[in-house]
Amino acid sequence: MISIESMQFLGATNFSLPLLATTAETADSSLVVAAVLLSLVVIYLASKLGGELSNRFGLPPVLGELVGGVVVGVSFLHLLVFPEAGADSSGSVIISFLETTAGLSPDAADAVFAAQSEVISVLAELGVIILLFEIGLESNLKDLMAVGIQATIVAVVGVVVPFTAGTAGLMILFGIPAVPAIFAGAALTATSIGITSKVLSELGRLNSKEGQIILGAAVIDDVLGIIVLAVVASLAKDGAVDVGKVVYLIVSASAFLVGAIALGNLFNKSFVAIVNQLKTRGELIIPAFIFAFMMAYIASVIQLEAILGAFAAGLVLEETDKRKELQKQIIPIADMLVPIFFVTVGAKTDLGVLNPAIPSNREGLIMATFLIGVAILGKVVTGFSVFGQPEINRLAIGVGMIPRGEVGLVFLGIGSNIGILSKPLEAAIIMMVILTTFLAPPWLRFVFPEPTTALADSDQLVLNSSSQSALAIESPGAKMSTSDDGKTSEPNPSSSEGK
Repeated sequence: MISIESMQFLGATNFSLPLLATTAETADSSLVVAAVLLSLVVIYLASKLGGELSNRFGLPPVLGELVGGVVVGVSFLHLLVFPEAGADSSGSVIISFLETTAGLSPDAADAVFAAQSEVISVLAELGVIILLFEIGLESNLKDLMAVGIQATIVAVVGVVVPFTAGTAGLMILFGIPAVPAIFAGAALTATSIGITSKVLSELGRLNSKEGQIILGAAVIDDVLGIIVLAVVASLAKDGAVDVGKVVYLIVSASAFLVGAIALGNLFNKSFVAIVNQLKTRGELIIPAFIFAFMMAYIASVIQLEAILGAFAAGLVLEETDKRKELQKQIIPIADMLVPIFFVTVGAKTDLGVLNPAIPSNREGLIMATFLIGVAILGKVVTGFSVFGQPEINRLAIGVGMIPRGEVGLVFLGIGSNIGILSKPLEAAIIMMVILTTFLAPPWLRFVFPEPTTALADSDQLVLNSSSQSALAIESPGAKMSTSDDGKTSEPNPSSSEGK
């Protein structure tokens, strides 16, 4: 049975308290705080510089934050590294800096490094929970329900096609055994709702028909991904699928989502009434966070993703009269926490797997080429499964489903912990996750025309029409009058004077 910790980095709210307790006993708390503060300095510098540079080149700022994370992470500067990426205290520049300037002893370095990494990971998880709560507030429940059938079809196609093609291809073309091939195929089903929703929001397309289908499909995709993960992990561990576990996940996921929607109709007025009675600072944002975190907790307890709970909470509160005020108040909080998530994702990405000089990477590069092709095409085709929408941007829907992000890395991490993935296959999955994560944001920018284009064209058309009308009125010979006998004569300008 899969523990909550193993379900997903993106959605886990079990913050490994035993680890924090252990490290707190051996690590100097002041040095842990110092390490965390330095980490946040690095994260904010990387996110701001990366976002600004990305924006200058006309790319989504979130892509710059991811790239900034790669630069400061395990691939280059080693300013922000994590144990799960294979690093230790000796590989952390921040820990070395503390040893030089703050008197951190080598014996205590490992404990401080572990505690620092755990705190930053928790803040990153909190950041993505805030992000999905904000996205829920910006979404419209009625619009999502209106595209529910379309989103479900897109999600199902986005799971079935890459899973089937990836698993069969690895077994037939590369001779990979069934269980590892199934696990790799399962990693292809993931969709990073955090990255996609952030890019759509930046492009001003979150509430478009395409954006709603992508968002709804990504939510359903995450639920299906959890179920697929449970099935393949059970198969890998026991050699058989725990049918009861699968049924439980399906029922709990469906009940949670339906219950969250039903709750909206009952909770909205009560929430507003409670908020109106509060008179101290934070009278709106604090109750909203209490509700969002409780929903995230419930989702986590029933082994769904915490972000689904936060997203559902945002959808519920979007229906209240306080939504606009709440949206404004959450922006500075999101600006502080969300970049931690994106920079951390980039920092944990090891580009060393792209080095062909390492023999194991060569085989992995060949498999990666195959997996990348399946990963991209398997999601792009989802847009063409949309029916009854002749003018919809199907390519944009498919591209919006491409990024695997940290979700794909979770599949990889669980498979690696179980010990069923070979090094070349691990490298191939990592490369697939990296490229789909970094290619999707600029591709979304490319396939979505600028929102202002259509408006500018419309304004120009009106301007041209107005100009032509003005010319027609001002020109003395523009209008001719027709007499009763059918003869045409020019109008007498003086006839209108004095009226």
